[in-house]
Amino acid sequence: MKAAVFHEPNTPLPIEDIPEPSIGNDDVLVKVAACGVCHTDLHYIDHGVPTFKKPPLVLGHEASGTIAKTGSGVKNFREGDSVLIPAVLSCGTCDFCRTGRENICASMRMFGNNVDGSYAEYVAAPAKDVFHLPSEIPLEEGSIIADAISTPFHAVKNRAEVKAGDNVVVLGCGGVGMNVVQVAAAVGGIVIAVDISDKKLELARSFGAAATVNPSKVDKLGKEIKKLTGGGADIAIEAIGNPKTIEAAFGTLRKGGRLVVVGYTADDIKISAAKIMYFEMEIRGSLGCRPVDYPRLIELCRVKKIKVAEQVTHRFPLEKINDAFDLLRGHDDTALRSIVIP
Repeated sequence: MKAAVFHEPNTPLPIEDIPEPSIGNDDVLVKVAACGVCHTDLHYIDHGVPTFKKPPLVLGHEASGTIAKTGSGVKNFREGDSVLIPAVLSCGTCDFCRTGRENICASMRMFGNNVDGSYAEYVAAPAKDVFHLPSEIPLEEGSIIADAISTPFHAVKNRAEVKAGDNVVVLGCGGVGMNVVQVAAAVGGIVIAVDISDKKLELARSFGAAATVNPSKVDKLGKEIKKLTGGGADIAIEAIGNPKTIEAAFGTLRKGGRLVVVGYTADDIKISAAKIMYFEMEIRGSLGCRPVDYPRLIELCRVKKIKVAEQVTHRFPLEKINDAFDLLRGHDDTALRSIVIP
């Protein structure tokens, strides 16, 4: 089969012929329909973040497809079924999994990191981790549910605990941040989207933002948010992964507010411990999505409470995968999510 293979950082991904994955009794082989293009992959390619599996490695962790083959022990899938493959695999037996926190499983495995991913014609996955994808959801565009939508869903539902009427500030309106906006709005949050791109802010309104702020056009972001909300946001969600924007997000909160960090950065942040203690502030991280949340998320996408196809702005054949990464690097204001189609 053909696959885009990662060998080393700062090198374009070559398209190579590699063996089709083998499957065990409890696995399925999926013919990949599409795989979303994510900043996580750029951390490996551009920034030298190491993968758990030593290269060569097939990247890609946001896939949909059809069942091509099932193991002898698989009963709930048959050849031709449309499926979604979550980005992260959990063991199901560690303390975290047994207490409902499978997304931080002690033995978690991630496609395109611990095991070969989906920038390929086929990918193997444990049947227990795969979900049926309803016909109402476009198969190719539906791939982005696996991460670009599921990660914001977990952040909003489980970590931010957004309730109807909460003032929610979202910093960053890229592929993940835009879905934070629309999921928070879908559950009743009054969302204020923050980005330095006016085009992205215009899109954010179409995905449910009640108000928008371009921080480059105001004196102080925190002051502007407090004016809009009458004292500060109940919840701030940072979806960029930059120490300055994480700190700025904290500065938008009212007393007793909650900051949720979705964006990844390896750098330290500086936040006042006195404010955390004296004003009873909360700071929470958010990683991925629990398997138990996927059925409800998929249903929300099926009934179009959450928009899926509208999020996919660019499509690339596998042979043009490096162009997809160039688009991601370029911060194109018209780009939300790209998919690669093997």
